[in-house]
Amino acid sequence: MPGKAKAVESGNDLRDKVVVLGRKLGLDADAEVSVGRRIWGARRRIDVVLKHPDTRVSLGIECKYQGGKGSAEEKIPATLEDIRAWPIRGIVVYSGEGFSANMQAYLPSTGMAVELDDLQTWLELYFGL
Repeated sequence: MPGKAKAVESGNDLRDKVVVLGRKLGLDADAEVSVGRRIWGARRRIDVVLKHPDTRVSLGIECKYQGGKGSAEEKIPATLEDIRAWPIRGIVVYSGEGFSANMQAYLPSTGMAVELDDLQTWLELYFGL
């Protein structure tokens, strides 16, 4: 994957980079926002919620990082389904060398996922910045 300059080392690091980017763009940014419960009763948390300070348009962002082979990509279909239950629009932001070629093709095809390297442009368009 491209973007070595923005390389992240963990899911928390990815979340923090998304918060910093949102604030750089003039958006309000909150991390680990609690929004009710999942169907099995666990608290639902959104990794990052960005909000335009003037229009109050909001966007929830789930951050998925996979540095090597692992299970992050196996959770993505369930994550996308969970996002559909949020009270605001949401996307997955992903980064890391460990995503399979199939997952790298699948994610953008959903219309609900953006690679970290493309996030700034995506946010500028979404929020009209």
